[in-house]
Amino acid sequence: MLSLASTPGNPVPPGGTLVSVQTDDGVRLRAVHWRPTTRLAKGTVCLLQGRAEFIEKYYETITDLRRRGFAVVAFDWRGQGESQRQVTDAHCGHVARFDDYRHDLKAIEEAILRPLMPHPHMGLAHSMGGAVALTGAMDGWLPFARLVTVAPMLSIRMIRFPAASFFLARLLHALGLGRSYIPFGKPTSMATKPFAGNRLSGDPARYERNAQAARAVGTGAVGDPSVAWIVGAFRAMEKLADPRKAASIRIPILVIGAGADPVCDTAITERFVGRLSSGFLLVLPDARHEILSERDAIRDDFWAAFDAFVPGTVVTPSRVEHADTGRSAAAAMLP
Repeated sequence: MLSLASTPGNPVPPGGTLVSVQTDDGVRLRAVHWRPTTRLAKGTVCLLQGRAEFIEKYYETITDLRRRGFAVVAFDWRGQGESQRQVTDAHCGHVARFDDYRHDLKAIEEAILRPLMPHPHMGLAHSMGGAVALTGAMDGWLPFARLVTVAPMLSIRMIRFPAASFFLARLLHALGLGRSYIPFGKPTSMATKPFAGNRLSGDPARYERNAQAARAVGTGAVGDPSVAWIVGAFRAMEKLADPRKAASIRIPILVIGAGADPVCDTAITERFVGRLSSGFLLVLPDARHEILSERDAIRDDFWAAFDAFVPGTVVTPSRVEHADTGRSAAAAMLP
């Protein structure tokens, strides 16, 4: 039975429609969509989470988007949140191949975005979600008119020796250990670790809010990744590093970099954006990896850039209401 967790400092945004969506390769995803809280709709923003994240972490962002006049679609990638696992250990963040994330976004597009949500459709992607979206933009299957990506995973700074680590991961994968944790991997969610010295946010209140949300979702907040995930991540980053492929991207993209990001290398992000034909870059100097969970001043800068980049097409309320009719019987109205 699907649900959305609520904690005292992080209540579920009201009015959402919770659904189970099945991909074409048979994986069940948890998804939810909301109408805007304004009278008119400017379009739809689809949220693409980072690795080990879950819908509950984005309640504040969802509320901010709805107040701006956007309908919102949020979902959990396979292997995290309340979406289906493909390994026995529900704490292990596993995907067999990075290309499988394309199945997830395609399912969301076909079941929710295309039939139900007002145009234009735009993406807001974080970290791993940014890597998935950017590879989709390279290959021409990304279903968005515009993309905003926050601290995209174009590199992993926590891995000190990437070439050696990639070789080891491929070796372990070849030995049949793709579904196992990376060496020394643990089931503990990064979101539940102490605030002091954390890599994610400089805002103690929002960090604690996310930690409480992670505890509330239990196994939904996964721990370290599998060997197969690491192999897929390296291959995706290798593809994104190709300057010719980056130059082939045609949709407008706004990249928000975190100047104090200990997870992804912002210098590599800057080089990547320089290769885009329609790319725009803003680096927020004091921000850590999770910009959307940062201090108010940093978030204000993010939203100013977002508002300038993401114009919407105002549609009548009747079009929005019509978009929500005919939903599946599996849908459940949230409070």
